[in-house]
Amino acid sequence: VLESICYKRSTQKEAIAMGYSNHITNHEKGKHLNYEDYVVIELRLKDGWTPNAIAKKELHCAANTVRNIIKKGMTPLYNGKVLRFKAKTAWKAYQENRNHSCRTYEALKKRPFLQYVEKHFQEDQWSLDACAGRALEEGNFDRSEILCTKTLYNYVDLGLLNIKNIDLPQKLSRNTKIHKAKENKRVLGRSIEERPKEVETREEFGHWETDLVIGQKSGKDEVLLTLLERKTRDVSIIRLPDKSADSVLAAFQKMRFELGDYFSKVFRTITTDNGSEFARLAELERGTSTKVYFTHPYTSCEKGSIENHNGLIRRFIPKGKRIADYGEDDILAVELWANSLPRKVLGYKTPDEVFEAEMDKIYAA
Repeated sequence: VLESICYKRSTQKEAIAMGYSNHITNHEKGKHLNYEDYVVIELRLKDGWTPNAIAKKELHCAANTVRNIIKKGMTPLYNGKVLRFKAKTAWKAYQENRNHSCRTYEALKKRPFLQYVEKHFQEDQWSLDACAGRALEEGNFDRSEILCTKTLYNYVDLGLLNIKNIDLPQKLSRNTKIHKAKENKRVLGRSIEERPKEVETREEFGHWETDLVIGQKSGKDEVLLTLLERKTRDVSIIRLPDKSADSVLAAFQKMRFELGDYFSKVFRTITTDNGSEFARLAELERGTSTKVYFTHPYTSCEKGSIENHNGLIRRFIPKGKRIADYGEDDILAVELWANSLPRKVLGYKTPDEVFEAEMDKIYAA
């Protein structure tokens, strides 16, 4: 075998010298080396060639390719006292790696977990990530029995789950446009630029975002005031008779009355937009230590948490539907669902669980 390989190489060199370049079958870029090439590496190493020389003059491939093959083919000889490259050892390692390089699917092996995912996705409207994380957090499945979030989304694309891409509410509606902050033309109070840096870290409890969810635009209709605590992601939904500034302020004043002296500890800051419905919100600062901050116009990303949760609410109350057509039980059911949804950022705990723990700390202090 070695003699035939050497003869083949010498014949190729003679052909190159004579100008018959088409007669040569050089190593094609992107193709794997064959066993004959491995034997050539073994021969040239015995002759004292370097990996660079073998790659450039013999195999016409990248030098790192030869180095990697040499590394895999080093074989211990003489009771492990000497390491020497052997083509058979390197070729065996190559074949083993090739056998494990194919893509494998574990849909049948992990069917119980996939049924768990389908059940909670369809009945509880959990996200695929929430299903995977909660299953591991609660100990329903061992780590070896579940699939990661990315694999679940791949299974949806491949049709291995009883879930379609159209069933994923946010996958097909991602907005990739770049948000640009425009000049603030309306000044209702403190700008978000003055907001303390610790609000961004979400490490402290009591920093809220608020917005309105509007139903039917034409005619007079009720609206929903949504509030979200940034650390716990707990959301509150309050029905208002209209979207006037008086109605919004009255809702906050009611919460202030119910919480009493705890109001400033629960509501340290409130961040909202420059809509006219929040024009009187800065009045909450009178007699309390609560601070109200306003985002830049047309920059909803500055209060992205509440905007994201408004999208969750829209799954149940689509745009254009009258809020008045939904009863109190319907609104409460949406709020309970959002607050009982396991979140990855909370270690797959629910917002309700984390919020209650924070409130217990305040009342115990």
